Amino acid sequence: MNNEPFVIERTYNAPVETVWKAITDRDQMKQWYFDIAVFKPEVGFEFSFEGGDPNDKCYTHLCKITEVIPNRKLSYTWRYEGYEGISTVSFELFAEGDKTRLKLTHDGLETLSPYPATKRNG
Repeated sequence: MNNEPFVIERTYNAPVETVWKAITDRDQMKQWYFDIAVFKPEVGFEFSFEGGDPNDKCYTHLCKITEVIPNRKLSYTWRYEGYEGISTVSFELFAEGDKTRLKLTHDGLETLSPYPATKRNG
């Protein structure tokens, strides 16, 4: 079992404030992520959304925000309704001149249920 977190980094041709809005503003999030009914970047806020393979099984994702540092870091727990395990997703933003480097870390994937959509390549 691979216990290493999934980490991906990308640099965007946009200032930190713009990228922050893309990961915290509900209307912008639905353009690239999932359509979340309500989202507030506040510690303790809980949100959920449906996701999965449209030709197979959809899963209810249950999340709770654990850390917010405006324009720098957003972290939340991630689990699937009705399944074991809990993981953590973190977005970290780094200003690099007029660009922004985003580091996404998904830790604890090994705790999630053994169903294919809940794994590292899902």
